[in-house]
Amino acid sequence: MTEGIGDPRLSAEGELALARMALDEADFGHAADHVAGALAHAPTMPEVHELLAKLAARTGGALDLYPLADHVFIGAVVARGHLLAAAGQPGEALELLAAATGHAPNADWAGVPWVADPELATRIEPDQLARTIMQVCAGVPDPVPDEQRGPLQPYLRVAKHAAAAHPRHALLLGAASALARRMGETAIAIEWAQRGVRVAPTKLGEVWLGYAYRSAGRTRESIAALRRAVAHDPADLSVYADIAGTLADSGQLDEAIRWIDDALARDAEFDCAVHTAHRLRYRRDGRLSHLVALADFQRHHPDDSHEHTDLAECCQDRPWLGRLPAAGEAVINVLRQMLETEGPITGGRLRLSNLEPPSAMRTVGAALPDMAVIVERVPEPDLRLPRRTGGRSVWEFFETDALPALREPSEAAAERIRQIALPAWPHPQAAYDAAVSLALLDMDDLLALLVHPPAPPATELGAALAAHDPSLWVRSVQVWACLGLLHHRTDEPWQSSTRRRVLLDLAWGVEDWITEAALFALVTAAWVAPEVRADVAGLIRDRLADVATVVRQRPVTIAWSVAQLALATPELDAKTELMARAIIAAERPAEETPAPPPPRRTGFLRRLFRR
Repeated sequence: MTEGIGDPRLSAEGELALARMALDEADFGHAADHVAGALAHAPTMPEVHELLAKLAARTGGALDLYPLADHVFIGAVVARGHLLAAAGQPGEALELLAAATGHAPNADWAGVPWVADPELATRIEPDQLARTIMQVCAGVPDPVPDEQRGPLQPYLRVAKHAAAAHPRHALLLGAASALARRMGETAIAIEWAQRGVRVAPTKLGEVWLGYAYRSAGRTRESIAALRRAVAHDPADLSVYADIAGTLADSGQLDEAIRWIDDALARDAEFDCAVHTAHRLRYRRDGRLSHLVALADFQRHHPDDSHEHTDLAECCQDRPWLGRLPAAGEAVINVLRQMLETEGPITGGRLRLSNLEPPSAMRTVGAALPDMAVIVERVPEPDLRLPRRTGGRSVWEFFETDALPALREPSEAAAERIRQIALPAWPHPQAAYDAAVSLALLDMDDLLALLVHPPAPPATELGAALAAHDPSLWVRSVQVWACLGLLHHRTDEPWQSSTRRRVLLDLAWGVEDWITEAALFALVTAAWVAPEVRADVAGLIRDRLADVATVVRQRPVTIAWSVAQLALATPELDAKTELMARAIIAAERPAEETPAPPPPRRTGFLRRLFRR
């Protein structure tokens, strides 16, 4: 298959030209490969299907040219599907197209005439149709976003033809309802599910009906259907979790928790019930302990019945639990405002009443090199001095100018951090797991990244951060570098480990964004290792107490963020939690959402934080 760049149709035409040459030379193997390549680029292009038909005519069907193997090319799977349809095996053919859709759901694999034929449903056994529709459902989101529905419309048409051709096949009607629901066709989803349970009342049929009602906002009827499903099979605890989730979404949180407690009383280790229970309890009282317990359960049960997103949903858009808070320094606010202005930015002068953290000052200097920043005073306690002496220093100061005290990182380290640094993560456990790719970097490189952040990657995200909020990229690099330090020499006992000592040096060094990054790494250690929680809670308590002391004497721009870190710390004592909440209330008005940054985010940044 040749490399296709740009227009998929042009790429397909290139493949077709090569396929015709091979066919003329009776080189059927290479012809088949290029036809498959053309299908991968343009699956509905008529010329591709014409050449596939010629290949079949020359080779007695061509099925032998497209065998199924463990690592078969998707274009070959689709080609085999079309050949099977032509050979009178439409059921197997549709299954192969559905498999392709599961692998690449944004391609229009099924947008071809034989799939659109209303008679297709009469030529396939209803059980096989039901399985194929369920196969499609399993590979797409629920619901499918509007912009992704086009390639799935052929399957919905098949479902409509199938429901008409087999009006009393309950399993098929239920599967068709599930697909219609995902495609936003709630009315027809309800109709098909109702017909299914009238024909054959079953647990699965009632579940499909309950889901259809729920998608239509008909909560009472949804709960009633799901209760009937429980009556069919009281041992299926996954339905209890569905009922609990539906009740919670309708505001009946106490009743939802009663249902999930009933499920746990039957099986305390059932994964769906455990995940739902912790999510709902956290939703009720906001206690971090529920999320930590869920993370522990998730870590100890890696082979759950299916992938769960409860922990990620609870952590989503919450400072430090699911995302990196944006910087709050005055100098960074000015930088964001200036980047939003039209035209190039040259010259200028910015006066700061107080010196701000070195990472913030250097970020502005890198983004606006022609701007003069004048610091009017350095209040006490002097921000340029570490909060505890004797530790590793990564900055050195000349008057109010900060310079890195470390050499630059290797290019390999810079490239590695570009590949992984993001300002959001599903939850702290997931961030820790993702940072394992930094474990092979030298500690000197990881430390150097803190003060020599590389340029953002040449991606949509990198461009958005560079154009609208460079500070978020710098902070991301620092966070992930510290997570990399957390993976350093993990064979050493925690209390005397190099990773703990280095992170503490950074946490108690010069007041900076690096302070936050190091503290987050410590908090993450507590999330993933219960045996270090008491120690980390004490470390965070002490560091927050120091912030509280300093903030009474001068502004501490990282105070709000450090307090949020405290609230993300497992097993934090009640007194420190109250201190953290007091700092948060004082540092940011209560009516403000704690989701930060630029006054106007670009669409990409907005989507990032929403995710």
